[in-house]
Amino acid sequence: MSRVRWGILSTADIGMSKVTPAIQRAENCEVVAIASRGNARAADAAAELGIPAAYGSYEDLLAANEVDAVYIPLPNNLHAEWVIKAASAGKHVLCEKPLAMSVVQAEEMARACRDAGVKLQEAFMYRHHPTWVEAVRLLREGRIGDLVGVQSWFSFYNDDPINIRNRPENGGGAIMDIGCYNINVARMLFGAEPVRIESVIHRDAGMGIDILSSAILVFPGGGQSTFTCSTRADNAQRVHIVGTVGRIEFEVPFNPPPDRETRIFVTVDGDPVAANATETIVFPAVDQYTVQARLFAQAVLDDTPVPVPISDAIANMRVIEGILATSPML
Repeated sequence: MSRVRWGILSTADIGMSKVTPAIQRAENCEVVAIASRGNARAADAAAELGIPAAYGSYEDLLAANEVDAVYIPLPNNLHAEWVIKAASAGKHVLCEKPLAMSVVQAEEMARACRDAGVKLQEAFMYRHHPTWVEAVRLLREGRIGDLVGVQSWFSFYNDDPINIRNRPENGGGAIMDIGCYNINVARMLFGAEPVRIESVIHRDAGMGIDILSSAILVFPGGGQSTFTCSTRADNAQRVHIVGTVGRIEFEVPFNPPPDRETRIFVTVDGDPVAANATETIVFPAVDQYTVQARLFAQAVLDDTPVPVPISDAIANMRVIEGILATSPML
């Protein structure tokens, strides 16, 4: 087998507009099927994206012999059910973030995939973008000294009451939807789990979901991550990585455009107001979703570990739970 044959479990917008076309562009991937809850919608989606097979139920796609792996962009509350069913059908799984609704669910999903001998990865695509690969390399080699702090912000505006991101039963809310990125970034950069969590959450009284959340994560040795995420603020994102002798900043940290150059800014022992103190590193345009698909598929083809182990997704979920549990509600 030279290419992984993918099935797409749902016609969710992120899959249709971003991830599925990106998988199709990966040289070691082939999208052979897509499923929806109804034949007409599945057929329309297949025609739109040029996918050979359309299935009117998720069960029928999982039963298809021509599918090796599935991508799951379903609402958060459906991740556990369909990851476990995919594992039972012998399919490898790339599942959207956050992996589950709870640590218990995430552990059950990981166990099901391990017992079935299939691979499972959480789809944090940003980790595979060259800007992040280089930033982590620079940090690990000591370019900015010892890591002291990570400061990040992620926000967009969405007050639609029927949108799944605003429904607690679907796993909505700022922390689950985008705060999981802030958490993941901090854990990845420190290479450790927080030993202390403090958070403050503001909820929408009618919808019951958090719409503005801030947290402090304290890591072994005293390093700290501070972040804010919001689903009721201007579209904005930033990450500042600060060390003892320098810092790294991102032009667009989480969803850089796939058709434009991107940049990171590295300052070492520099005056913050001096332009010549900062090195700008430019990266060619790349689709991080394609890179993610290529790396996952290669792990399947070579029977090697996936780029990010599923233990990382479980650990991220544990911090999400900790933030939601320790926060005073405003």
